[in-house]
Amino acid sequence: MSIYVGNLSYEVTEDDLKGVFAEYGTVKRVQVPQDRETGRPRGFAFVEMGTDAEETAAIEALDGAEWMGRGLKVNKAKPKEDRGSSGGGRGGYSGGGGRGRY
Repeated sequence: MSIYVGNLSYEVTEDDLKGVFAEYGTVKRVQVPQDRETGRPRGFAFVEMGTDAEETAAIEALDGAEWMGRGLKVNKAKPKEDRGSSGGGRGGYSGGGGRGRY
């Protein structure tokens, strides 16, 4: 499971986040998504900690904390939703041709 970190400064780097989260345990991975067009960070990140206990400690300590002039939003990351079909059937077509019987 990973941690969602929101309301980040656009200047933040993976190393900055590693440094902050390392105070609460082992940081396995940090991901700072970039904007496709500008190449700048998008203002949020995902952090994976070594254990659930470390993850919980980091969330409790950092959610709402001010860092780099901004109030952090830190919580468990929700699974990425499938943006594919919105469910349901295959449209309104029923099988068979449109001809009646003679």
